[in-house]
Amino acid sequence: MRLKLFRGTTITEAMARVRTELGAEALILATRRVGDGVEITAALEPEEDLPPPPRQDRPPPNAAALARLAWHGVPEALGHQLAQGDLTHALARSLTFAALPLDQHPLLVVGPPGAGKTLTIARLATRLVMAGVTPMVITADGSRAGATEQLASFTRLLGVNLVVASHPVALARAFALRPENTPVLIDSPGIDPFNPTAQLELAELKATCNAIVALVLAAGCDPAESADIAHAFRATGASHMIATKLDIARRLGGPIAAAAAGKLFLAEAGIGDGAANGLVPLTPALLAERLNRSAIP
Repeated sequence: MRLKLFRGTTITEAMARVRTELGAEALILATRRVGDGVEITAALEPEEDLPPPPRQDRPPPNAAALARLAWHGVPEALGHQLAQGDLTHALARSLTFAALPLDQHPLLVVGPPGAGKTLTIARLATRLVMAGVTPMVITADGSRAGATEQLASFTRLLGVNLVVASHPVALARAFALRPENTPVLIDSPGIDPFNPTAQLELAELKATCNAIVALVLAAGCDPAESADIAHAFRATGASHMIATKLDIARRLGGPIAAAAAGKLFLAEAGIGDGAANGLVPLTPALLAERLNRSAIP
């Protein structure tokens, strides 16, 4: 991985230098303000000349399965992989599934406006409380009217204090008060992931507390748009994905395309309205069942 330090008098100027030299694939690893401006540590994963994969005599794609996946909007090349053999096994082979590491790092939930970030935080907090663990819940969303009140209504019911920290400095102070080994859930403002300034601000939040970043994205979004959004959030450090509204989406190519394009771990799925049971681990079996259920024969 290639690392480099960039400086600028403003966030926009520093980000522009990153994009000019490293391109849109650059990952923002750290940011900090210095006396005369901003410093950004960015990285670019080098393209590797990998040897061709060993030849495998796989059966040809099943025509009916291929048509079903195409109806969902699954990208064509990925659809051919998933249409070979059992769908559950094909999903496990072609995509990566992993649980959120809530006991290891703070979790920063990100996404475009309206994706369901705040409700996701409430659901994760509910899960922890029901398991006998009291999390620290922080909102960094100071831009959306009513955002703090919405989350506070959930945390009050759970008996959990809500910390408001809409700036990296405030977030650092709040995080310093965390009791040892306490899971931390951080709600962030919805942003335009293609805006360099918004990207950098999100990267600053991540770097402040060394958070794991999970992208929240509605399952029914257009697959191509979902892929672009996931790729952009990957540049800010996103590593996991939570697919919301899986229960009301008929065509599920969006989360599949997003996970593939952003190289994200599929972690959780929103499947209902309830705070206690509306979020479940997203597994290959669950995704296969939903793909088979939703498709038009």
